[in-house]
Amino acid sequence: MQIVGRLLQRYFQVQQCQSNLSQEFRAGFTTFTALAYILMVNPLILGDAIEPGNTAIAAQLLTTTALAAAFGSILMGIYANLPFALAPGMGLNAYFTYTVVLGSGLSWQAALGAVFLSGCIFLLISATGIRRQLVFAIPASIRSAAAAGVGLFIAFLGFKSAGLIAADPVTFVRIAPLSQASVAVFAIGLILTIVLMHFKIKGAILIGILISSLIAILGQWPVFHGQAFQGDLQIFAAPVWPSDLIGALTFSDAFEMGIVGIVFVFLFVDLFDTTGSLFALNSQLEDTHPVSESILARSFGVDALATIFGAWLGTSSTTTYIESATGIEDGGRTGLTAVMVGLLFLVSIFFWPVLKLIPEAATAPALVVVGSLMGKQVSRIPWDDLSEALPAFLCFLLMPLTFSIANGIAIGLLSYTALKVTTGRWRQLHPILVILSLLLVLRYLYVGS
Repeated sequence: MQIVGRLLQRYFQVQQCQSNLSQEFRAGFTTFTALAYILMVNPLILGDAIEPGNTAIAAQLLTTTALAAAFGSILMGIYANLPFALAPGMGLNAYFTYTVVLGSGLSWQAALGAVFLSGCIFLLISATGIRRQLVFAIPASIRSAAAAGVGLFIAFLGFKSAGLIAADPVTFVRIAPLSQASVAVFAIGLILTIVLMHFKIKGAILIGILISSLIAILGQWPVFHGQAFQGDLQIFAAPVWPSDLIGALTFSDAFEMGIVGIVFVFLFVDLFDTTGSLFALNSQLEDTHPVSESILARSFGVDALATIFGAWLGTSSTTTYIESATGIEDGGRTGLTAVMVGLLFLVSIFFWPVLKLIPEAATAPALVVVGSLMGKQVSRIPWDDLSEALPAFLCFLLMPLTFSIANGIAIGLLSYTALKVTTGRWRQLHPILVILSLLLVLRYLYVGS
């Protein structure tokens, strides 16, 4: 064991980064507890695209989610030596299901093909340096608005899953009866999660999901597809291999449905989500583990490879999670923290029976809380400049109103370009943004015809 410890110390440069093995392992556990809610939420969201209510598919999706997260996290730790964990991204999974598959009519297999292609393009632009040009081509106000809009979108999905809002033929949407059991489960989970987060309890979101689910089970509330829970409280079992998902991605249908716009949104959201997360996490390491440009480039490559591998496994885009900050705060300084997270995700594939114990109303608070955290990006928008503020406002507002992340981004970019041109500030436009805007105009003209 001492030999293994010395090898780990040497490879991950633990002492040089002012850390130790126990601190790295503890930090990995901390990050995992903050991130483990994705094991419950991702199968439910993607399951709506594949086969809603099918527990066998949900169990396969949990395995796929865990394997994608394990691959990305371990690779990030070994190759980039950074304490950043990866998993299928929130917002991207919602776009996959509700916009691409259910909204556009694309098969889920073709949607996985689009994710795969976006990962390949992400890898290419990361390796060639185009990534930097793309990051600076998109206005900062639109990047912030896109993050906030995705937050609004997934929060809207959370309210919908909780049964708190319902469709209305006159007002389009209205509040649903608050006497429903699902609303009670949602309220309990949301309040509990917020309280735990306020007191900085590790794994607050996961604890909120589990406790509100347990209350629903013990109270025999009809929140499991309209019925009370029936069955045993089995916690773990042999893993369910995702045989229906692995390698299921296709490309033929995707090209027929106009893959370019879909791939662009997957790439856009993943690129800027990853960029924001990596730079934010990097700022926490500057004192003890300065991250060079080459290391940052490696982390982008890992993110792209994780998306490609995840698409082959059967899940939406895999990305770096800002929840990694919890492990960094707990002392994680090297890639050993990320490797620990990946190993814990591998162990989690034995706990798939827990999915049967989790109603949608119990995962809804996670969507709302994560959405609210993403919403703070609006503070970075320069509201005193209308040519910046209005496009940003349209970008994040139209995502939930049109039930489409793609539409929000497109309208934001188009209105930004139009306002800069009409107000005589066209010199502020990056040539790449002008090209993107022209392509978006052609896309909407094509769709309209």
